Amino acid sequence: MPQSIQPVARRFIGRAWQLAHPYWTRSNERLVAWALLASIVGISLGLVYLAVVLNRWNRDFFNAIQEKSYADFLQLLLYFCFIAAVYIVAAVYRAYLRQMLYMRWRVWLTRAYLEDWLGDRVYYRLEQDARGTDNPDQRIADDLRLFCNTTLTLTLDLLQQLVTLGSFLVILWSVSGPLVVHIWGSDWTIPGYMVWAAVLYALAGSALTYYVGRPLVGLNFNQERVEADLRFSLVRMREYAEGIALYRGEAAEHAQLDRRVEGIFANWWQIMRAQKRLNFFTNGYAQAAVVFPFFVAAPRYFSGAIQFGDLTQIADAFGTVQGSLSWFVQNYPELASWKASVDRLISFEHAIDAARIEAREQRGVSIRRAPTAALHVSHLGLALPDGRKILSDADFVLRPGERVLLTGPSGSGKSTVFRAIAGLWAYGGGQVEVPEGARLMFLPQKPYIPIGSLRDALAYPSPAGGYGDERLREALGAAGLAQFSERLDEARNWSQSMSGGEQQKLAVARVLLQQPDWLFLDEATASLDEDSEHSVYRLLAERLPGTAIVSIAHRPPVAGFHQRRLALSGGTLMEAADPVNA
Repeated sequence: MPQSIQPVARRFIGRAWQLAHPYWTRSNERLVAWALLASIVGISLGLVYLAVVLNRWNRDFFNAIQEKSYADFLQLLLYFCFIAAVYIVAAVYRAYLRQMLYMRWRVWLTRAYLEDWLGDRVYYRLEQDARGTDNPDQRIADDLRLFCNTTLTLTLDLLQQLVTLGSFLVILWSVSGPLVVHIWGSDWTIPGYMVWAAVLYALAGSALTYYVGRPLVGLNFNQERVEADLRFSLVRMREYAEGIALYRGEAAEHAQLDRRVEGIFANWWQIMRAQKRLNFFTNGYAQAAVVFPFFVAAPRYFSGAIQFGDLTQIADAFGTVQGSLSWFVQNYPELASWKASVDRLISFEHAIDAARIEAREQRGVSIRRAPTAALHVSHLGLALPDGRKILSDADFVLRPGERVLLTGPSGSGKSTVFRAIAGLWAYGGGQVEVPEGARLMFLPQKPYIPIGSLRDALAYPSPAGGYGDERLREALGAAGLAQFSERLDEARNWSQSMSGGEQQKLAVARVLLQQPDWLFLDEATASLDEDSEHSVYRLLAERLPGTAIVSIAHRPPVAGFHQRRLALSGGTLMEAADPVNA
């Protein structure tokens, strides 16, 4: 292998092993995985042995034809049927066990990535600062699938090719014999000369394949990104179909999607050109390999040193050796795609690790549980991801059962204060002390409603089985959604079926079920009419008398339901005198 390739190959193998080894060394499935792998390897070795048997059969069969021995011809045909039957059964079960191992590995690895991605709210931190990890959904769904499947396929195939190479090198060395070359007035003898011819042929082909096909690695990496961008845009369009329709934004969406498609086409065009260059070489290499062994072995055959069956055995053995040595040439497109997937997974894993470290080290705002009765916020300073400050050194206390209104101009950072209290905001500093055992609940303006049954959507994020039907129906009725009380087991995309106001009422019903100690409403009633909004606040006051409610709202009448007002303006948070004058 050329010196310039070696460091790249070592680094890449190390990165691939970094992704693979947890399953094989630490997972609870490692014993089953190794047993499956051992079975697959054992069957593969058996297939190599059958290939050696077939090589000898090939020699005897053509010698029988040359000698016109009909009895040997029939006997060898029956023997071939037996070998073929064993080969078919072994090949089928090798593929079956490989599929089983692939799926077990993929499922385990996907669950591990999901746990890391969801743990410590990493998924949210990555959305705030992507850290070069576009489309995490694509990396978890597609890149993991490609990594597991291609890793097993390439690794097991390489192992089989190495065993095949060792077996057929011995055959090729013994049957090819020596070649005497007359150079500069002297005779030079090359023992096993067909072996050296196969080695030189394959090494030259591998080196040229690397240099011809090298651009495919980066192009495949980029292709995964642009394909994922298109899928994401299509999903977004489905999610906001009503808004797009109301804006009559079809032309704008079509233009954006067309740009995505154009990006796919432009990158694919580059892949096609790179693949065309590689195909020219690999197809020429493969075609030359068909006649090359006959060309090299012909002098000994025509001199009478070997028989016709020996010539076919040499050609078959040479083809097998050359094919094993040319594994890199034959699999370069798959290797290029594999490397792109490994690189994307490694960068994603690094981003997850960095975000997890930030969360666990509590960089930014520190959240801690304390033996206090009230929720204390001290020296809170907040900034945007670009470094622009939105709040400096704020201190305030949220006591049990009180009603507090947070006001300020749009864009001043009110919602970011809530994110900091929730432990989501990594940009800034300060400390939030939460009473031990206290339950905090945050309601954004657009609540998240999972796709599934209404029962699951209402109980979210708690398991639906934790609440009885009567309690679920009562919460729906109290929140003004009695018309849905008989549809608990109906499954659909409720965020598309409910109006904005109904979705906010569903979030209020969740509050009634979960009974939090501190409730934060971020314009959580903005889609309701004033009468419905008043009803919601009266309901919360009656049903949750001990719950502290902190609201962000712009309608002046809402202020009447609060006892205090915190005003955020110009990067300063101050206590206002009268919430009614908000």
